[in-house]
Amino acid sequence: MARWLRPLVGALLLLEGAAALSFLHHRYEELVQALFRVQSQCPYVTRIYSIGRSVEGRHLYVLEFSDYPGIHEPLEPEFKYVGNMHGNEVLGRELLLQLSEFLCEEYRRGNERITRLIHDTRIHIMPSMNPDGYEVAAKQVPGSFGVVLGELLCVSGQLVKSKGSCKSCSRHIAEQGQSHHSLAWSSSWHRGLFSLCPSLFSLQVEPETLAVIQWISSYNFVLSANLHGGAVVANYPYDKSQDQRFRSHRRTVNTPTPDDKLFQKLAKTYSYAHSWMHRGWNCGDYFADGITNGASWYSLSKGMQDFNYLYTNCFEITLELSCNKFPPEEDLERQWMANREALVAFIEEVHQGIKGMVSDENNNGIAGAVISVQGISHDITSGDMGDYFRLLLPGTYTVTASAEGYQPLTVTTTVGPAAPSLVHFQLKQEVVKKPAERKASGTRMNNKALQKKVVPRATRPGTQR
Repeated sequence: MARWLRPLVGALLLLEGAAALSFLHHRYEELVQALFRVQSQCPYVTRIYSIGRSVEGRHLYVLEFSDYPGIHEPLEPEFKYVGNMHGNEVLGRELLLQLSEFLCEEYRRGNERITRLIHDTRIHIMPSMNPDGYEVAAKQVPGSFGVVLGELLCVSGQLVKSKGSCKSCSRHIAEQGQSHHSLAWSSSWHRGLFSLCPSLFSLQVEPETLAVIQWISSYNFVLSANLHGGAVVANYPYDKSQDQRFRSHRRTVNTPTPDDKLFQKLAKTYSYAHSWMHRGWNCGDYFADGITNGASWYSLSKGMQDFNYLYTNCFEITLELSCNKFPPEEDLERQWMANREALVAFIEEVHQGIKGMVSDENNNGIAGAVISVQGISHDITSGDMGDYFRLLLPGTYTVTASAEGYQPLTVTTTVGPAAPSLVHFQLKQEVVKKPAERKASGTRMNNKALQKKVVPRATRPGTQR
């Protein structure tokens, strides 16, 4: 075969595989069947698990792709896609079903790119975070009140929306004497969130919300995207601005994270791999390069991408993928072809920056070690096995690993544009110095004087400030 024909034949094979997929809206039972069909077709590289149930008892299913399903392999990053958070924003749900079938089919075909991606990444795909809201929306004619109702039955894009009285975490925190803003913009916000809202997270949030919070807190996710509709743009943190702004005002309040340039690069990876997102003009809005800072668009409290960044090690962006929240079935194939390359390319972005093991002198992994990068005020921590993943742009960085009971270790490393750099840390235990023995003075001391307890000055009455 002529050399120039090979790329064309490869492209035709991919198109043939894509054309074989069914472009239909899937109700809950059909979604479950589609997931289990993929699992049966690729049993050695897939696993289905449920993170919990919805209000109406539907499973929140996740399809995992990995060469060792169900197992975290040290130094292999974890990635996730979440769709259908809003009941009537359904394109993401269908795209993730298409992506699941595509990954399985291309793996079976021996596609080198997809095979490498599955072998080097643990991929988690949740097509529907809000199956109850979808079922309500699907029963209605798009554009009717029922579609709006389907949106209201979801978590409204907020990870801390409560049920019943609708008392939010921000109100709960305010009642404790602290504002949501002061916590959200401090480095200790994520560490104190559960302690400040113990009853909220166990009793007041919807079961879907609580299940997702527990899920993203249980896995050491590195990169993520949640898929929405109603616009066409890649949205990155922060969503919450320091000043209150509303979507209708369209006032620009850019609120960058310490990793703003990295987030812009991640968002551009998707927008430029998408067929038209990068052009900017979509749905009556203009976004340069097809990306936007969330708060620069409109301020949103308690959003999932902010929660991921502030509370976990995960970097998440929000993908708004269609002007029509519930597109007709005849538009699904066009939307899949527009998003297919972008969905794959974004997963590949998890393989950048630095990664490595944090261990003690006996090569035992140290969980919870803090990885700090000089000049970027956002730390991540090592996982249960001691492995860590820190997404970074190409450049030279000074990185410090620290853990309680160990001496911190600082190294300088250079990150290239391709694969992540391996940077391992072996920490030495801190040497506990014994208190110096008091030398006997010339004055003879009785036993009572020798047994006198020495009280630090800071703890003596009247000395604290």
